[in-house]
Amino acid sequence: MKTTFTESDALFPSPGMGWQTFHHFADEDPALGGLPSGAAYFRFYWKELEPEEGRIDFAKLDGLLAHARRAGQKLAFRVMCAGTDRDPIYVPQWLRDKGCKGYEYQYEGGATLYWVPDLEAPMFQETHFRLIEELGKRYDGHPDVDHVDIGTVGLWGEWHMSGTPVPLPSLETRRLIIDTWRRAFAKTPKVMLIGDAEGMRYATHNGCGWRADCLGDMGGFSKTWNHMENFYLQQIEKTDAGDAWKHSPIAFESCWDMRKWKAEGWDIRYIFDYALRLHASHLNNKSAPIPEGTRPEIERFLRKLGYRLVLREAEWREAVAPGGVCPILMLWENVGVAPPYHDYRLAFRLAGPDGEATVVETARSIRGWLPGKVHLAQEVTLPRDLKPGRYTLSLGVVAPATKQPAVRLAVTAPADDLWYPLGPLEIRRPRA
Repeated sequence: MKTTFTESDALFPSPGMGWQTFHHFADEDPALGGLPSGAAYFRFYWKELEPEEGRIDFAKLDGLLAHARRAGQKLAFRVMCAGTDRDPIYVPQWLRDKGCKGYEYQYEGGATLYWVPDLEAPMFQETHFRLIEELGKRYDGHPDVDHVDIGTVGLWGEWHMSGTPVPLPSLETRRLIIDTWRRAFAKTPKVMLIGDAEGMRYATHNGCGWRADCLGDMGGFSKTWNHMENFYLQQIEKTDAGDAWKHSPIAFESCWDMRKWKAEGWDIRYIFDYALRLHASHLNNKSAPIPEGTRPEIERFLRKLGYRLVLREAEWREAVAPGGVCPILMLWENVGVAPPYHDYRLAFRLAGPDGEATVVETARSIRGWLPGKVHLAQEVTLPRDLKPGRYTLSLGVVAPATKQPAVRLAVTAPADDLWYPLGPLEIRRPRA
């Protein structure tokens, strides 16, 4: 038996990629305007997560993860240690009270006197690394966590202390911080901000992706320099990070937000295509309103951002005995610009004449499927207790944690439950 599928241009959310909401979820973010979103991005200062030493506010994170699940999203997050808002300290007050070494600073000549710990100090490393390890024990590999943004270092977790006299920690310490996050979240995709070249090189060469937070800057800070033309491409080349997207996600945040792009007359299609050329999986527009007239460009962008899987055709045996092997030949195509980074697996459902359904999950993961066509030959071993009869064979891409379909395919076949019907399969008793 053989069936073919027609590619669809419909917009839909996919886990591990897409248009991110920012400190909002898809079910409460009016700025989405109906756009699909597979991930919600949050940032926290350390003091928010551990206001008392040793008492991490897991309830806060658990609540956000539960909300993400209800909204059909996953949660991405960053933990930061320095900022420039009204508060003078962004790590827990108890850390300073214990006598941790640190630096006082004024940001760009302002009046507020801030304090940040010395990241080389043993007390900082002991307490902060414990936080990271405890977060990893609870959330590494969590089915509702999308990725972790490594943000311990620098103002707002951006791996720089620009506008202050505070030095960055040594490269040895920066590597130690990266390694602590890597060990704690070994199963979870990780990204790091693009600003620190030495740190970025180390992170991307050790399994991390990268993040850039000023997509769209075409001259908003200076008439002679901008992020798009004078920094991002050069930094990727300097750090030899051009292939990082093949194993870990690339995430962007809009500079200002899209309203600034339109007001300045910048070429929005060029900006989006720039992100696509760098194999982006995420764009965070800060949950800001979408400027009038830009929706068509956003929708065009979302049809290419991240991964987008099309099942072109499938072929299988007409009849198989209970307990037998059904070889299924498939032609897939990832028409997006990046692979999936999570371990979703192919599964097959057999719906029998009595209305009962049997699901067979395979070990075939979609993680790492690069853009382009993929020919697969998958052997499916059927249960021995299948009753003889005519079944409908369907395919789904399931989450191992739930065994339920989690990834929508870009095909026109109706599949509200994300099980895509292939066609009939006869279960026959072998002849004596």
